[in-house]
Amino acid sequence: MSAKTTPDNEPASAEFADQYSVFTTPEKWCIVAMVAYATWFSGLSSFIYFPAIHDLSQALSVSIDDINLTVTSYLAVATVAPALFGDFADVLGRRPVYLITLTLYFVANLSIALSKSYSALLGLRALQALAISGTNSFVYGVIADIATPAERGSFVSGVSFSVTIGPAVGPIIGGLLTYAVGWSWIFWFLCIAGALCLLLIALFLPETCRNVVGNGSIPPPKYLRLPSRIVMCHWSKDNGVARYKWQIPNPLRSIRILLRKDNAVVMLAAGLLYLVYTCNCTSLSVLFVEIYGLKQWQISLVYLPFGIGAAVSTFFSGPMMDAAYRHARSSRGLPTNKAAGDDLDTFPIEKARLGIMWPVLSVTVLTLVAHGWVLEYRQHIAIPLCLQFILGLCLQFDFSIYNTLLTDKNHRAAAAAQAASNIVRCTLATVSVAFLQPMMEKIGSGWTFTLFGGLCLTATGLFCIDYHKGTAWRQQNYHNASSSGSPKSVVSKVTLLAEGPLVD
Repeated sequence: MSAKTTPDNEPASAEFADQYSVFTTPEKWCIVAMVAYATWFSGLSSFIYFPAIHDLSQALSVSIDDINLTVTSYLAVATVAPALFGDFADVLGRRPVYLITLTLYFVANLSIALSKSYSALLGLRALQALAISGTNSFVYGVIADIATPAERGSFVSGVSFSVTIGPAVGPIIGGLLTYAVGWSWIFWFLCIAGALCLLLIALFLPETCRNVVGNGSIPPPKYLRLPSRIVMCHWSKDNGVARYKWQIPNPLRSIRILLRKDNAVVMLAAGLLYLVYTCNCTSLSVLFVEIYGLKQWQISLVYLPFGIGAAVSTFFSGPMMDAAYRHARSSRGLPTNKAAGDDLDTFPIEKARLGIMWPVLSVTVLTLVAHGWVLEYRQHIAIPLCLQFILGLCLQFDFSIYNTLLTDKNHRAAAAAQAASNIVRCTLATVSVAFLQPMMEKIGSGWTFTLFGGLCLTATGLFCIDYHKGTAWRQQNYHNASSSGSPKSVVSKVTLLAEGPLVD
């Protein structure tokens, strides 16, 4: 692993030069907790809205289809928005994009809460999606900034908890608020919670972008600094504004990342899993009302087993990924350095991450098929709810591994890589939801969920391709970049020779 450098390629201070990040473990968890809080709003803002659709239709004197258009517009904007902001976060820094997007999010929710017209709701929901959907990409950039590959799995799992708990509690919060005080209080709740998140980040989130502060020991520009030097400040000395090479953010960078073969394969696989996840969550309310005759206030509780299962998975997926990574290093006679980090450019990280995924994917397929046929034959409600718990546990485990792998593959541009992945998954989800209800009416829930199981099998095949070919493809991209003149440290080239073959 090469010595850490400042953004303008000058050596960092000797005290911190051999550390991947100068932040302590408690500080890293505080940083991840703050950005995970911001990420929570991405899923919450969509799912908290569903219980209010009928009330909004009546309050604004429009049809249900018109209100559903605000859902579609939200998803459409959420598909492309992260690509616009992802490279900004990788180039200009994490603090600016968080402060800007959370401010826009606060304004959007405040305006919706005060609005009384359908046209305002339609436009402001698009603004809400533009503001908050990118946080799901920024968070992985922050993790790549501060966490070495050996500890990255645990931090990604921690973030996954906030990502999955939003869809789980969103319908419950939305249903209770709509029932008790009216639909506008959904957006007052988001406005207040968003303002608190904005305040926490403004006061306590340090700049972590390695393009700006290196491993955290380089003073950032004054406008990126925290109000107090007491909070998480590890500068060896204050040399004024950090000297680094500015780049113009390029939103198309996400497209270039998407077109890399090793990225495209896993992004498509994860997109298929996300399609299944979205269709499963979308179908729950319709199926359980139709089959079990649940009342409106009971429907929100149906989402709890899936959410609880997803939350439970985050407690053991991280330690399992970290253990698998250490085993993959030691089995190749390589050390694991949690302080300085390991060189992933020459290490088959695909095998280290995906090796523990196969049993969980198998259970995912079986659970989906079983869930569909249990509903088809109208078995006791406890059976599909238990299957939802297992499905939530397995799908979230799959997503945690994938998100960690994608961050490892693109650790220099993690936010842009997640934005590219968002394009794939949101596009697939948006299209599939449009055909979900007609498909269930035509072939029934049993064959519909059997089809979803088949899509998960396809995703398994794509992950298998990356397991065997991904490292070679990634290394080919490295060689192509080197031959075209892209900078690469001599140390990494020496390490490439020293570590031997990339694949078994």
